[in-house]
Amino acid sequence: MSGKDRAPGLRRRLRPMLEDLDSPAGRRFALFIQTLIFLSLVSVSLETLPELPRRWRYLLDAFDLMVILVFTVEYALRIWVARRPLRFVFSFYGLIDLAVIAPFWIMGADIRALRAFRLLRLVRVLKLVRYSRSLNHFWHAWRLVRADIQMFAGFVAIFLYLSALGIWHFEHEAQPEAFASVFDALWWAVVTLTTVGYGDLYPVTVGGRLFTMLVVLLGIGLVAVPSGLLASAFQEVRRNERESRELRRRHHREGSGPEHPGNGR
Repeated sequence: MSGKDRAPGLRRRLRPMLEDLDSPAGRRFALFIQTLIFLSLVSVSLETLPELPRRWRYLLDAFDLMVILVFTVEYALRIWVARRPLRFVFSFYGLIDLAVIAPFWIMGADIRALRAFRLLRLVRVLKLVRYSRSLNHFWHAWRLVRADIQMFAGFVAIFLYLSALGIWHFEHEAQPEAFASVFDALWWAVVTLTTVGYGDLYPVTVGGRLFTMLVVLLGIGLVAVPSGLLASAFQEVRRNERESRELRRRHHREGSGPEHPGNGR
């Protein structure tokens, strides 16, 4: 059999490992990649130790090089087995995979040069989204309610501005340095609306305190709204997945029935 004849068969064998988390090969590969990501994060943390022996630094460099090579091979294989390679390259997951390996190769395959860009290496955490079923559920849930949350975010921005304008009106004369302008009052509006309340800015007038009570009460409700939207969307995604899994099982049983008539006993 020639290489051209073997290539399609090899793609079919690799595709479940790379794209199907429900297959045994896919689960094993996902666990392998998740372990590499976790160890890579530990490696980044160990590199920050000020008195780390040089030998350990060499070992960490070698491990990081191995991780980059594995992720590079994985990225190349995903392009090779993809039914539409360009669509994968510009997809969310494809861009994450590229962002993980691109800094290393752009800098001339120099591990030491990447030490100054540890935050770029933390992009590897995003690869967990592909291999975690729960994170995938969250991503699908976000897509269901994205338009609602975007509209809600616009409403929150307007309310933040109105809160800053209101507290400036009540507190500007009493605290001209703390609330010199609406822009200064925006910090108070953010920490109050999110119920964080650092305490560096607080009202001293009666009107300002009453206004603050109103903003805090509304802030509690504003925090709960997106949480409720995501929770309901998450439940819908889980329900759809269960129905899809049950449908696949039913089709599998119906398809295997004629071939194995003795199964019904």
